[in-house]
Amino acid sequence: MASVRRSSSLIGSAIRSARGPFIIVAVLSGVVNLLALTGSIYMMQVYDRVMSSHSVPTLVALSLVAAWFYLIQGILEVVRSRILIRVGMAFDETYANRVFDAVVRLPLRSSRSGAEALLPIRDIDAIRTFLSGNGPIAVFDLPWMPIYLALICLLHPALGLLAVGGATVLCFMTWLTDSKSGDASKEVSREAGHRMAFAESGRRNAEIIQAMGLTERMAKRWSAINYRFLKQNEILSDVSGGLGGVSKVFRYILQSAVLGLGAFLVLKQELSGGSMIGASIIMSRSLAPVEMAIANWKSFIAARQSAVRLGELFKHLDEGKEPMPLPPPTRQLSAEGLYLAPPGGREATVQNASFTLTAGQGLGIIGPSAAGKSTLARGLVGVWPLLRGTIRLDGAAYDQWSNEALGRQIGYLPQDIELFDGSIAENIARFDETATSDQIVAAAQAASVHDMILHLANGYGTRIGEGGNSLSAGQRQRVALARALFGNPFLVVLDEPNSNLDTEGDNALTEAIKSVRLRGGIVIVIAHRPSAIAAVDQLAFMVGGQIQAIGPRDEVLRKIMQGQSGAPSGSKPATATTQVALEAPTTPTASATEAAL
Repeated sequence: MASVRRSSSLIGSAIRSARGPFIIVAVLSGVVNLLALTGSIYMMQVYDRVMSSHSVPTLVALSLVAAWFYLIQGILEVVRSRILIRVGMAFDETYANRVFDAVVRLPLRSSRSGAEALLPIRDIDAIRTFLSGNGPIAVFDLPWMPIYLALICLLHPALGLLAVGGATVLCFMTWLTDSKSGDASKEVSREAGHRMAFAESGRRNAEIIQAMGLTERMAKRWSAINYRFLKQNEILSDVSGGLGGVSKVFRYILQSAVLGLGAFLVLKQELSGGSMIGASIIMSRSLAPVEMAIANWKSFIAARQSAVRLGELFKHLDEGKEPMPLPPPTRQLSAEGLYLAPPGGREATVQNASFTLTAGQGLGIIGPSAAGKSTLARGLVGVWPLLRGTIRLDGAAYDQWSNEALGRQIGYLPQDIELFDGSIAENIARFDETATSDQIVAAAQAASVHDMILHLANGYGTRIGEGGNSLSAGQRQRVALARALFGNPFLVVLDEPNSNLDTEGDNALTEAIKSVRLRGGIVIVIAHRPSAIAAVDQLAFMVGGQIQAIGPRDEVLRKIMQGQSGAPSGSKPATATTQVALEAPTTPTASATEAAL
């Protein structure tokens, strides 16, 4: 019941926002339904007047009037259809940004990924398709059904009784279609999501499938998934198609029954021949909305279920009012008792992480694989929600910033590099249309990637394709580093920033980290290779999701090498009072650093 209310609320808001067009459609539907009586009236006049009077001029006049009314009806139906198409487009435009926002944020809030995470787009498509199709027309035509039945009753009570009884049976069949196809439709949506997710996984891993000879095995898995999808589709089609076929046959029988009863009444001289034909045509018109509703029932159910899902999703992701704008941070980052888990998880993979960094500091985070380093990085940039704890910039928690405002203060280089289809300049500028060429070049120079870009075919205008596939792994990483540095963000988080870099790239990375610290920013580097932490002054060592040691870099490294588990003796934690030497600290021996990493 709550789901229905949420879907009703979502569709209701769409209807309220399009109240004007719907009123016009309702008026047009009324006129169209009145004009739909043209055929019945024409038949009655031809049989009762023309045939008895043998008047050709009367026949011509009636035919011209009927043709004129048919033309007007056709024009109005085209106008009505076009209005509904634009209502559907308006609904899409109203919710398009919220849906895209949901698609982007959903994988960060739950375990949904791949095609399943794209379900909101398919949902809004389903609602738009319904609003633009014949479903609303059937809804606007249904109120005229009692009027048509009343007209049949006026022709003769017996005909009216037969028509009302038949219409009642058809309405019951419509209800039965709804009750029988609801669960099947949900199963189709679920299996469709699994099917698309597997197909997307195959597309992403095409190289592995081809290189390792997995084509046949993956094809077998696809066949099994595809069979389940087709089976559920078969069940749904059997229900809706079967009932639709039965309802169509029953409608034919009902029309013939009305015609047969009318003929009997004509023989009994209780009805004219024209009224007999007219009653049959009116009966056909009165049942048309029900028939149309049954024919569009699958799209109606799909739209209703999509509205339920979108309503629940919007409620889940709704963050209330936009926070008040705050000044850019310039002093401090503090992490207070952070507990983090992957989206949808409840078991913390990072536990009780706490530290404070001030402007100009650089923190390296090292530790064995699965220590929680990348999880902590995702929490620090706000992409994974916190189970517990708070992250603050200059004392303001992240939820006190809007997403746009916080994003401008954060530069993030993830472990898995993803670039967007577009030019290198657009990617570096984070697709900010107000970005200047000076800002883009400055970010590229800070990442020491400016010269490399100039040697490409079209320089900064080079299109890199989806995922940056036209660039090498090292080039993608360096362009992504420039993107992280664009706009001089206060906090820069680099996760394995040199995993694909050569010696030249390593040196460029070191200089980039130094430049962030020199301008008063804060850098956090997740590292496995020693060169990545050459330009930081603080170091944290993580094991099993917990920070085991944190303090000045060389002392932490020395403590790790000595095999002690506590914080370095006499070392000062990275707090707001820690004085930072902006010049590069003494680099420990490569062997000691490598062993610690």
